[in-house]
Amino acid sequence: MKKSIAIIALLFSVHLFSQAIYEDERYVPETDPLVLKNLDEWQGKKFGLLMHWGTYSEWGIVESWSICPEDYGWCERKKGSNPGNYNQYVKEYEGLKKNFNPTKFNPEKWAKAAKNAGMKYMVFTTKHHDGFNMFDTKYSDYKVTDAGCAFSTNPKANIAKEVFNAFRKENISTGAYFSKPDWHNENYWDPYFPPFDRNVNYDPAAYPDKWKKYVDFTHNQILELLSDYGKIDILWLDGGWVRKRDQQNIKENYEEKFVENESKNGFIKHRVVDQDIKMDELVVKARQKQPGLIVVDRAVHGKNQNYLTPENRVPEKTLPYPWESCITSGGGWSYTPDAKYLTGRQGIHMLIDVVAKGGNLLLNVAPGPDGEWQQGAYDLLAAYGDWMKVNNTAIYNTKPIAPYKENNICMTQNKAGNVFLFYLAKEGESTIPSEVVVNSISPKKGSKITMLGSKTSLKWTKLDKGFKVIIPESLRNNLPSKEAWTLKIEAINR
Repeated sequence: MKKSIAIIALLFSVHLFSQAIYEDERYVPETDPLVLKNLDEWQGKKFGLLMHWGTYSEWGIVESWSICPEDYGWCERKKGSNPGNYNQYVKEYEGLKKNFNPTKFNPEKWAKAAKNAGMKYMVFTTKHHDGFNMFDTKYSDYKVTDAGCAFSTNPKANIAKEVFNAFRKENISTGAYFSKPDWHNENYWDPYFPPFDRNVNYDPAAYPDKWKKYVDFTHNQILELLSDYGKIDILWLDGGWVRKRDQQNIKENYEEKFVENESKNGFIKHRVVDQDIKMDELVVKARQKQPGLIVVDRAVHGKNQNYLTPENRVPEKTLPYPWESCITSGGGWSYTPDAKYLTGRQGIHMLIDVVAKGGNLLLNVAPGPDGEWQQGAYDLLAAYGDWMKVNNTAIYNTKPIAPYKENNICMTQNKAGNVFLFYLAKEGESTIPSEVVVNSISPKKGSKITMLGSKTSLKWTKLDKGFKVIIPESLRNNLPSKEAWTLKIEAINR
């Protein structure tokens, strides 16, 4: 009983510890001048597109995770002829390759929708944890271009190349998502041993030659992408458990064991295994291929995580390093039949919230098995586009300004000293009020205030705390955008 109480106390204390450090994770600043320049430009882009796509879209299930023998509700096996038989399930899952045939694949249509929405960069899944390659790799036959895949005869079979080329034509920066773990590769999940969890299923220290083969395989595939697929701006690496462990802080290991992976019964879901993928060496080789490459070794503290990626959440405050919230737009990360997408208001308000706190928003859209987006995704991006055409100058290349948000008003500032106030429409509110009061900042005497999308100079009055701006009825009846309205102040008192 005492032991159980002690374990519960440890779980609770570590949970509190993890919540406390999440927003203040250790960040190691980059030193390469070209990377720093590119990182600064990336921070000004503010809005990007993430796409999870693979054979798993045929079943409409969560990407990869159902073949991982871990006990989580979100990765249960529910498809196939006999989901209760793990080995048969994996065989049928990997057999999805044969019928994968997205004949409606049209990346040019996606790129145009993304550009219209105001997105400035994109990240595409070249390979997820299941090991299926969405590009023509020469290091595996588990790929979309293999003769055993129905889509291999299509002129656009090298999907990643087609996606990257289409987005570059729209002047959208390209990022390659790549999974460090590969559950299909025999040197990660050795067929001799059963897989235990998400980790390598043998001890790399006991089988160094086998592990070296896997490290070489991973490096070769990444360098292949960086050599044969044009300009790549971001290398976005997933699977943070594949990393060198012997230098990790013990508290971090506790956090991973007891917080991220705790079950309702307190059992550890997966192990912590030293899996040195030689990341420092890889990054040097990668930047020889692509000078100035931004590298995001997700959830691995150190110099190879150029920006951090809070997942499916927006931090509660500004963060002292470059960051990006990666968030689903509808359904899950992968294709979900009949997915319910964010409304235009939800999406626009989320973008404003992220940008006001100094971050970028990477919004995920998942293509279906036919190679098409659902209409809800196009509708959402169209709503973004309508709003961004009017208000984008308050989004791009801006920085936070304290207090970042006052009630339902968010704030940003640009390098010229202009301050932007986003009035977020409240529930049921279709127009901005006739008077807007802001207590936390005050315009400089004589400063001009306008609403983006309108040339009308707005009257304002200084208050004991802050100021009040008057919105004339003529403007309120003919607002330039929906869901949120942006007031531009030429300068404020500091």
